[in-house]
Amino acid sequence: MKINVANFEIGTGRAFVIAEIGNNHNGDFDRAIQLIDLAVEVGADCAKFQMRQLDEVYRQRTLRKDGEDLGTEYVLDLLRRFELTVDQHRQLAQYCAKKGILYLCTPWDARSVDVLESIGVPAYKVASADLTNLPLLDRLIATKKPLILSTGMSTREEVQITVDFLNARHAPFVLLHCNSTYPAPLHDINLRWMDKLLGIHPLVGYSGHERGTAVTLAAVGLGACVVERHFTLSRGMEGPDHAASLEPAEFKRLVDGVREIEQALGDGSDRTISQGEMINRENLGKSLVSSRALETGTVIGPEHVQVRSPGQGLSPQFYEKLLGRTLKRSLNAEDFFFPSDLKDERIEPRLYKFSRPWGVPVRYHDFAEYHQRIKPDLFEFHLSYSDMELRLDDYLQGTYVCGFVVHAPELFANSRLMDLASPDEAYRTQSILETQRVINITRDLKRFFPNTPRPAIVANIGGFTMDDPLPAEVIPEYYQRFAQSLGELDLDGVELIPQTMAPFPWHFGGQRYQNIFVKIDEIVEWCHKLNLRMCFDISHTRLTCNHLGIDFYDFAERIAPISAHLHLGDAQGLNGEGLQVGAGDIDFIRLGEILRKGCPQASFIPEIWQGHKNGGEGFWVALERLEGVL
Repeated sequence: MKINVANFEIGTGRAFVIAEIGNNHNGDFDRAIQLIDLAVEVGADCAKFQMRQLDEVYRQRTLRKDGEDLGTEYVLDLLRRFELTVDQHRQLAQYCAKKGILYLCTPWDARSVDVLESIGVPAYKVASADLTNLPLLDRLIATKKPLILSTGMSTREEVQITVDFLNARHAPFVLLHCNSTYPAPLHDINLRWMDKLLGIHPLVGYSGHERGTAVTLAAVGLGACVVERHFTLSRGMEGPDHAASLEPAEFKRLVDGVREIEQALGDGSDRTISQGEMINRENLGKSLVSSRALETGTVIGPEHVQVRSPGQGLSPQFYEKLLGRTLKRSLNAEDFFFPSDLKDERIEPRLYKFSRPWGVPVRYHDFAEYHQRIKPDLFEFHLSYSDMELRLDDYLQGTYVCGFVVHAPELFANSRLMDLASPDEAYRTQSILETQRVINITRDLKRFFPNTPRPAIVANIGGFTMDDPLPAEVIPEYYQRFAQSLGELDLDGVELIPQTMAPFPWHFGGQRYQNIFVKIDEIVEWCHKLNLRMCFDISHTRLTCNHLGIDFYDFAERIAPISAHLHLGDAQGLNGEGLQVGAGDIDFIRLGEILRKGCPQASFIPEIWQGHKNGGEGFWVALERLEGVL
């Protein structure tokens, strides 16, 4: 179930956050404007006020202070001093519209409803004190606007009566769990009551008056679809609500926390292994491996199998299924068993046909094996920091007719990530030195591949952060530092091509934030400024488009003309990277048409997560599926 309040959908997994300004302006219009500005700044969806016609709300004897107790007298005194005029409320509503935040107001009487209808509010918040005020609710229902009702000060029976009243009239509404004391003691809040409220009505939120943000955040974890907290410039100001309010910095932490919790809650679907977990599982998990060299035709027994790390082969859960199988291939000692060893057929490479140059990724140590089994147009050498210490002549012999591309390491020795855009000058300088080493190695590789006069070096340029994405205003500085780094590199005879990046890269088995070469406008702008071409990583870019909510195929059309090389893999969600072609969100037929028009000469490799395992099985599957598409 969901309801719409202006452009906000409540009940779809994103909490609607209300900054309850109420009367915390203390009757000062300029302060009310200031609070709206701050509500925008802290990320609230709504700035909410209150409106009362005191002669409609209170009896005349009370207004005359005819024998009333001191508490009511005190409240009335504040309300008289702190109330804004109707015209000021109109101006506040207009200012909210200008600032891009929703104006709402709680009417405490029917006359205030009439005023707010003339202003044009999209919904009504009902105070806890009026949950049982059926005549006022009837007037609000007649507006046909959604209602958000706090349930403080009411019993379960009273809540049920009001819910039945609203349901009988088909009113759209949300209930807010609430304890109406200011501030509320933690032991009185009874947050688990939200579960009972959900049994009464499916849309439940939380209106908090406690100190701090922890309870409100917990309410979001319990499913609150609306969050309301009082908002003030200072908790020390005069008035009953300030003490139970959040100041701007605290409200900002609350909103940030709400959004983080929403991401972490997910959609409740079946558990999947995240990209970071896959990396750690590969490195730390266990596999079934051969205990000694085994010939084709061997019937596998317990004496042939061991359990060892890393987790790149067949899971030990399949140990019993593996026993008794007849091997369809030969294995060296400690070779991995793979899922294909449980099948009767193996996938082998063949001669593929594409309209553009194509290749496969390799490491030095497996190049000879791949070169013997398949004849692509090029090989892409993926370097690790340890590969940079190896002698090329130990792995390459003579010359080869095919071409080559180099993929620079992202990680260098001593846990240093390449960052040619770093604001840390010493770190940037070290990245330049390491990148120059990659360039020199690439030049040396040219003697084995004479048909590649100007080889491309695919690089992850850097520009990552640990805990938060960078603010937009500093992004150009990172591109400028990268431009400075380019000027300090000797690129004679090679072409450095930055790779399009996903917004959440995985470093050391954990998530980081990527800030440059992610967004298409920036990529196009800086490629033209720096005379660069790109490696269009299809999987990375799809994750970016999923995250930013932009059209992937529009992105592809815009980047294709500046793409020199392609990495092809499927993707899903925000971190489903390097999936097998056809296993994710990408329509490769549609993408192929874009690439044929936009970059018909760009080379490509299939980049499938662990595609090299089992003799390149993942690559062969991808090439089969891409044939006829590219």
